[in-house]
Amino acid sequence: MPSHQPNRVYLPTNAHSNQYLLAEFKPDEQFYQAGKSVESCYQKLADTLYSLAEQHQLFNVQIIANDKLPVVRYHSEAHNLETEKQIRIFYNPVYHEGQNLFCTPEYQAKKIRIVFLATGNELRSQAAHFHQSVVALLTQLKNETGLTTPIKIRDHQHLSYDLFAAVKGHKESYGYKLRGLYPRYLARNVSLPTQHSEITYVTLTLPLSRQLKKQTQVESSTDHSALYQRLAEQFQTACSGKGLQRLAMVANGRTPLVRNSQVDQSEQNSELQKISFDPDKSEAQFIQHWQADNLVESAHFILVASKQDNTEMGYGRFMNHVEEALRSFCKQLQLDTAKQQLTVRFYQHISYLQ
Repeated sequence: MPSHQPNRVYLPTNAHSNQYLLAEFKPDEQFYQAGKSVESCYQKLADTLYSLAEQHQLFNVQIIANDKLPVVRYHSEAHNLETEKQIRIFYNPVYHEGQNLFCTPEYQAKKIRIVFLATGNELRSQAAHFHQSVVALLTQLKNETGLTTPIKIRDHQHLSYDLFAAVKGHKESYGYKLRGLYPRYLARNVSLPTQHSEITYVTLTLPLSRQLKKQTQVESSTDHSALYQRLAEQFQTACSGKGLQRLAMVANGRTPLVRNSQVDQSEQNSELQKISFDPDKSEAQFIQHWQADNLVESAHFILVASKQDNTEMGYGRFMNHVEEALRSFCKQLQLDTAKQQLTVRFYQHISYLQ
């Protein structure tokens, strides 16, 4: 068993890693005049893109041309779930490859989104190379298609695991420094623009079990405010003293999306809840989204890293504080950690214009 270091966080070895690059641009009139129909314009783009992807050894590429937002998750089986607002992409990067075009007949998308999903079994060590390959492809794509509008590049990296995997018998762990994306890429001779947006955060998905509902005696009530207020208070209490001041609780049935407020502002639709934080500001922030008359299946708790948490060693110390807070939170809730799956996701995002 390795000796624990404060600048490393020790995660179970069965933690899942995902990475994807989202490239999005606004098609102009010239783009839609290049084909006989809207669908033929998309297909022309897809044919060029898939050919370039093969050259750059990028084996999982999805094109979204219906203004829906991609949400990527690890799963042992590959499948895509399309809803009114989302394309939910489930895949295992070790095994799954694919090419898909999502579009609606005669619908001209305001934005075209291209999702490049990393494949292989060494995603974190190969992340810079993957990023570099995608950027090279996009440069070639612009040259071959005559695309003149800027492309927004968003690099998303996730680590997901059960917070109490050791309690369930999986005791093997691996120490991560969790270095920031910008210095990690520079160390691999991959330069990113100095003008970029970055945000790092953690989410905990908490199923609202019968046990939790009984603790506040609201199982048959139509007013669930006592449950939500209790969860919010205990979450804040667990985080106090840990230097964790940028928090959110989303329990309205929507999927939370965390963004940097310098780039994106908070908003919502019927499926998605965008929450914006400024990691450069020192002010404490606690955002809550829930409705007293809406008892949801799960609540999402979010902890955002500050600029100071991004040390030369990485986010390991921050993540240790996060784990201490989340374990304290679960203890307050008297959860049966041997039976309940409590999924923690560590996110690193960086974005810029190409």
